[in-house]
Amino acid sequence: MINYGKQEITGDDIKSVVKVLKSDFLTQGPAILEFESSLCNYTGAKYSLVTNNCTSALHMACLALGLGRGDIVWTSPITFVASANCARYCGASVDFVDVDANTGLISISKLKEKLKIADNQGSLPNIVIPVHLAGQPCDMKDIYELSVKYKFKIIEDAAHAIGAKYYNENIGNCRYSDITVFSFHPVKIITTGEGGAVMTNDDFLHDKMKLLRSHGITRDLDKISKTDGPWYYEQIMLGYNYRMTDIQASLGNSQLKRLDRYINIRKEIALWYSDKIQNSSIGLKFKILKQKNNRESSNHLFIIQSRESGNNSNFHKQMIDMGIGVNLHYIPVYKQPNFCSTRLLSGAELYYKTSMSLPIFPSIKTHEKQKVIDSLKKILL
Repeated sequence: MINYGKQEITGDDIKSVVKVLKSDFLTQGPAILEFESSLCNYTGAKYSLVTNNCTSALHMACLALGLGRGDIVWTSPITFVASANCARYCGASVDFVDVDANTGLISISKLKEKLKIADNQGSLPNIVIPVHLAGQPCDMKDIYELSVKYKFKIIEDAAHAIGAKYYNENIGNCRYSDITVFSFHPVKIITTGEGGAVMTNDDFLHDKMKLLRSHGITRDLDKISKTDGPWYYEQIMLGYNYRMTDIQASLGNSQLKRLDRYINIRKEIALWYSDKIQNSSIGLKFKILKQKNNRESSNHLFIIQSRESGNNSNFHKQMIDMGIGVNLHYIPVYKQPNFCSTRLLSGAELYYKTSMSLPIFPSIKTHEKQKVIDSLKKILL
């Protein structure tokens, strides 16, 4: 089976992890600080905090922005459920902004329309979470301008998008958002096994998320009420254990050094697929997920879309039976039984009925890519 995504672990990665295993610190040590510093240097953000996974990062981001019971979060329906669940962890409600079916990204026209209605009804969102699907950045300038007008905060869900660029700047710099989150799951661009990160330029948000990450405990003399000695600490708020280990951080820092190479390889694979699909009979049945101007995707996923709306389940099954690990990213979140929603969004529904992710990862071989294309052709005969 050719999986849709796969990590690459090198000798340098293994050496980095072994070095930590032989050191004095397996967690809460210098490898964490080194990885966070490297992420800031790469993205241009002022602060970085690494976490045990991206879901924790999303939860921390919501809490740091003051989200609570009675508040509202809007996000994309075409995403993994964590993008919505993070709001529910805080007691907030979740609603969805429809997507452009050709990109899978939040539709700016639908967002504007929804904001106008919500403004009249007194139900504006406290936070909007745009999702950079497949590694392609959303229209962040437009979303930011709307946030100024309607007074909502922005968390960029960049789980797919480390290494992507928006107007020639790296995603994660938080120019158009309050907080950006990354994922380092094994199928993502770089990996720490499990892991995530929050990026921000805001001192207050950084300090609050740092407390939230580690039980709400501090030794900072400016924050505690008293001190009984150098060992003294205080829990000044309810926090969590969302820390990453130094073992994971050492792997992430090693992988980060190859991020640009990974991005270039993924771009080459995406261009190869595009050429083979558009210049063959496959192009009569499928089109490529639309890429927008002034941005460079990280190409975390390579998504094709049927030109005919319908149920692609049989096509998916045939590809899997031929050893091609295609997948669907994603089922609209509002369809999940846990959300109990009966409302359908036309863009998300069309996207869901037509989309399929092909295998893409740095170590994919030429003959494996060719097998993907040949299998598509065979099924379409």
